[in-house]
Amino acid sequence: MKMNRLLNPFLGLVLLCTAMLQSCYTFTGSSLSPETKTVQINEFINNAPLVNPTLAQQFSTDIQNRFLQRTTLKGTKENPDLLIEGEITDYSISPTTISSNVDAVGGNIQAAQNKLTISVRVHYENKIEPDKSFDRTFTDEAVFSSDLDINAIEASQVKLVNERIINRIFNDIVANW
Repeated sequence: MKMNRLLNPFLGLVLLCTAMLQSCYTFTGSSLSPETKTVQINEFINNAPLVNPTLAQQFSTDIQNRFLQRTTLKGTKENPDLLIEGEITDYSISPTTISSNVDAVGGNIQAAQNKLTISVRVHYENKIEPDKSFDRTFTDEAVFSSDLDINAIEASQVKLVNERIINRIFNDIVANW
């Protein structure tokens, strides 16, 4: 009998907390309205001064996969609840650390490390909750050894930077962090 008296208030408190948490934040990690069902993600255009020929297509494919695989949203081309589109505005590689090698002929100055920077401008429309729509630029970078050739940079560093930018876009839209 005493156990029931202790259990009932505790059980009530647990149920109340669960209901409050669920109303604020779903357990899937999404803060999107339950009425939000469809998403359209247009191909991102590469308008960077230095053009990586595969960057726009890879970025577009990766962001589409992220939304379609990690949410319950369905892709559509007509009257979407969410519209995501944009452009790549910067793709650059610049030296960050300089080293000098002195040999018999003289000095040789070269980059010891380089930095890859990618910026993506995103236009996001939320037709269900228009106040959550935005136009924002996302930028990230990776520092790497100057010994890497262009193929290694494309294979590892571009993928890393794209992943970071897509994570931030996804979190800003889906998790609303």
